Amino acid sequence: MENQVHSIWSQLSGLLPVLLGYASQFVLALIVLFVGWKVVNAVTRAMGRMMTASHIEPTLRGFLLSVVGLFLKALLLISVASMVGIATTSFVAVLGAAGLAVGMALQGSLANFAGGVLILLFRPFKVGDSITAGGSSGTVTSIEMFRTVLLDANHEIIYVPNGTLSNNIVINSSESDRLLGSVSLLIDYNDDLDKARTLLLGLTEQDPQVLKDPAASVSFLPKPANIQVTLGFWCAPGDVSSLVAKYSEDSIKVLQREGYRLGVTARAAA
Repeated sequence: MENQVHSIWSQLSGLLPVLLGYASQFVLALIVLFVGWKVVNAVTRAMGRMMTASHIEPTLRGFLLSVVGLFLKALLLISVASMVGIATTSFVAVLGAAGLAVGMALQGSLANFAGGVLILLFRPFKVGDSITAGGSSGTVTSIEMFRTVLLDANHEIIYVPNGTLSNNIVINSSESDRLLGSVSLLIDYNDDLDKARTLLLGLTEQDPQVLKDPAASVSFLPKPANIQVTLGFWCAPGDVSSLVAKYSEDSIKVLQREGYRLGVTARAAA
């Protein structure tokens, strides 16, 4: 019995230094984890203040801070794991392979994400702007990381992938201080062209929404069976749609009242 106790005590005495060594490594790893976590949070907060001072888009700022924070914390956890004796080489290799597989599977989404970053960085348009891109037109209601949301003239919601916006021509009507609006009608070859010009220009003369410089104009274009008469006027970007609708109706009324024979394909365009 005494020999067994002595044998057990000898084994415990041999394990004690090993246990103490592991305990010290574990405690040191906890201290590194605690301090490192605080440092990472301090770094991300400092970056956030710098980005705010640089007027970086809030959406992009939040995303970049999240990515940087997750990356630094992942490095910290891998370092702490290696301190307590966990092999991290294979773990990092698995993460790399998984990241490559996910990247290949989400290639299209990553292109849209990259497009969103470029839009938020270079800001070719912002929320509230009226744009035309990718075959769609409308007012930008929100810019998300993977898509941009537009509201068109019919109050329909249009979702445009950011990859499409970043790789194609974007027309931003709101960047200009004035736009050209136009209304086109078809009249007969026997109608008085000079009188038509006077009547149509008279519609815009007293309208404060129509700019005086450049002045409104009327042009004529021969067609096979009619003459296309076009009233062109300059106005603020936000007034184009309403003025085109207004002058489309007013032009028809004033010309019909004066006996003009309007073509059946009378239309308005902006």
